[in-house]
Amino acid sequence: MHPMIPQRHHGFTLVETMVVVAIFAILMAVGVPNMRAWLGATTGAGAAQFYAEGYTLARGLALANNSRSRMVFSDNAQSGQLDWQVDVCFPTADDDCASTSSRWSDVDTPAASPDGGDVKTSSVFRSAASLPRTSALEITPDGDASAVYFTALGWVDTGKPSLTRLDLSPVGDSQEFPATAVVVTLAGAVVTCRPGAADGDARRCP
Repeated sequence: MHPMIPQRHHGFTLVETMVVVAIFAILMAVGVPNMRAWLGATTGAGAAQFYAEGYTLARGLALANNSRSRMVFSDNAQSGQLDWQVDVCFPTADDDCASTSSRWSDVDTPAASPDGGDVKTSSVFRSAASLPRTSALEITPDGDASAVYFTALGWVDTGKPSLTRLDLSPVGDSQEFPATAVVVTLAGAVVTCRPGAADGDARRCP
């Protein structure tokens, strides 16, 4: 019979605990600012992509359906940013799809098809509720228009007031992400660019 040797349970000493706390504090001091910068950059890029997607969809539906299309902006009550909705309209001899025309589609109602047509195209709505609030992200429309209109060729319809640029910037002195703009050229191309970029920089806004 061998005598039972009691096992010893070792814990952390005070010195070991202080070393772990010091290492953790250093990691937090270095990591938190970098994480904030990464989240800020992701926030700015995500918001720009949100609006670029709408512009691209509006132009694409006009081309795909040989129709008129528009992207309409409205205020989101939750975030304070701009929701968007893409509508489609098929012009007729009597109705050229004016901004007040009843032929425009809705989310629940497809666009009125031209005579003999059977195209069914409803509107697409996207909410800006998930975007950062206006206290963190400022979105500035370039002008007073609340929509952008596209012709069947995918060009911006210059016969109607159109909102073709949105500037996105951090609020106040925060530099968590660079100022960005989403621009639609007259030919309908959607560009995400940097308003403050120097001459010759490929990221400079057109």
